[in-house]
Formats: sequence, C-alpha cells, structure tokens
Amino acid sequence: MIEATLCFPLREGGDADEEVLLIEKRRGLGEGWYNGPGGKCEPGETPRECAVRETEEEVGLEVTDLEKAGELTFLLDGEAHTFCHVYRSRSFEGEPTSSEEAYPEWVPVDDVPYDRMWDDDHLWLPGVLEGNTVAGEFRFEGGEPLDEAAFVDHDLEWGVSLESRE
Repeated sequence: MIEATLCFPLREGGDADEEVLLIEKRRGLGEGWYNGPGGKCEPGETPRECAVRETEEEVGLEVTDLEKAGELTFLLDGEAHTFCHVYRSRSFEGEPTSSEEAYPEWVPVDDVPYDRMWDDDHLWLPGVLEGNTVAGEFRFEGGEPLDEAAFVDHDLEWGVSLESRE
C-alpha cells in the first residue's frame, strides 16, 4: 500500500475570505486535476516530513506548524491502495511558484473547483477546510490507474483525534 500526504496551506484573502493553496497537477496521478500539494512518503520519512518536503518541492513554500486534519484510506477493487495523511497549515514562508509537477493557485475556500478534483474530495475537503478532522475510507473499482477507476462508495468519521496516530 502506498503511504502519501496532502497539505492545504490556508491564508486570509483580500476581502477577508479565506483562501486555500491548490495545485493543478502537471504530470503523474491526477494530471490536470486540482488538489493540495503532496505525494508519496519516502523510506524512513514521517508523514509530516513528507508533507513539508512535497510542499517545498512542488510549490516552493516552507510550511510549518502542520495540523493533522485527516487520514484517508483508498481501496481499489477491494484492496488497500493508498493511505493518505492530510494536513493543513496557516504558517508558511515564501511565495508559491510553479514547478514541473504543479501549477499553484490561491483559491477562495468557497470557490474550490470540486468539479476538477477527485470524485471523493467534495465529501471530505470542505470539512477539513472548516477546521474539522476526518477519517475516511473510499472505494474505487475498475483497476489501475486509480485516477481512471470509478468511485463507488465511502465511509466518513468526523471529529476524530489524529495527532496521537502519528
């Protein structure tokens, strides 16, 4: 099973609306879709270290004070495929810049383009952006690659304690 991370930097927007930093993936799994910066954990790396590294590599932001917001399990054809640690942060340095992997964009939280994201994102990401914690399981069918499989079902648990699970 793949262990991965997602990180959602947040800031106050121009009209006091909150904004989230999303990326448009330029290659790999989910190419052309929006998501938070993130990726696969390397051997010996904690999920928190992975989220910091991936955010720096993909968009040039140095995130700190990460808050664990979710743990998501993705099943493909009944088998565990990916376990994803989700973080959010309001502490970062630098300005987001494009990379070969990602095009970053600050988006008002109320205007997140869920129609250009994974089919499950609209179920859990709004709650995460509002400050809630979530544990979820998402079931896909149709074989590899995961981004071409069909989303079929899910289970969510809100308000879970996650910091102790790291």
